[in-house]
Amino acid sequence: MFRSLRSCAATVSRLLVGLALLLALDCRADDGDEPKTRVAEVSRLMAEARALQKQYRESAALARYELVLAQQPRYYEALWRAAVLSTSIGMRYTDESRRTAYFTSARQYADRAYAVNPKGGEANYAVAFTLAQRATLLNAPQRIRLYKEMKPYAWRAVEYSPNLPDAWQMLGRWHYRVAHFNVVERAYCRLFLGGRPAGASNTRAMEALRKAHELDPRRIQFCYDLARVYANQHLTDEAMQVLEQAAALPTVTSEDLETNRKCLKLLGQVRRSCGMKGEVCAAVRP
Repeated sequence: MFRSLRSCAATVSRLLVGLALLLALDCRADDGDEPKTRVAEVSRLMAEARALQKQYRESAALARYELVLAQQPRYYEALWRAAVLSTSIGMRYTDESRRTAYFTSARQYADRAYAVNPKGGEANYAVAFTLAQRATLLNAPQRIRLYKEMKPYAWRAVEYSPNLPDAWQMLGRWHYRVAHFNVVERAYCRLFLGGRPAGASNTRAMEALRKAHELDPRRIQFCYDLARVYANQHLTDEAMQVLEQAAALPTVTSEDLETNRKCLKLLGQVRRSCGMKGEVCAAVRP
């Protein structure tokens, strides 16, 4: 009898061990499936976000990138794109508190992207872009400090990602703005910042903005920025040529339409300045 009970106990024990092994194997299988499911979900969300960006549905694209970051907080592309989108969306608000909220969020995303990949051109561009827009909310001394802080990021962005047109635009704008510091701004730099940020010039501004325009000639904002520097340097033929190109570009967004109006206004001013009064310059005739 005792022998029979011991045999039954041994059998039950073996069954329990077997059941435990099966459960363990099942859990491992589930654990293996979960990362695959998560990767597939992240890939789907990234594809949706990129597609939405191409359709200029920026708020919806940002929401997808944020869903990606909720699952993978160090996803580099989602971080720098979320930074740029947050900045772009914030720029559209006239309410300062809402702009500040978007710009603060953008800077956090940009800093995280930079922490993940400090030698990524996109991350350096994102930091510079957020700083540039943040500067629009600050007083003159704070704004000047941000332009000094922005310099290394703007320069590294084109060094690490030479085919990123937005980075070249950012660098060109930096050169143009710093080269045109007024007397008070230059005095502040000299007294409190050890001098104006070195290296800024109109020539380098034109070189950088030309590069941005070459990389993406259908971006009307690149045309306007380049033409404005040309006009400032009295390069009227070059300015009119770029502005004529801009006038022929399609306007997809409200920002494109506004920039198109600025281009047409500048074109009229440049023509009048060289005595054309509405006639097309020989330099831009077909």
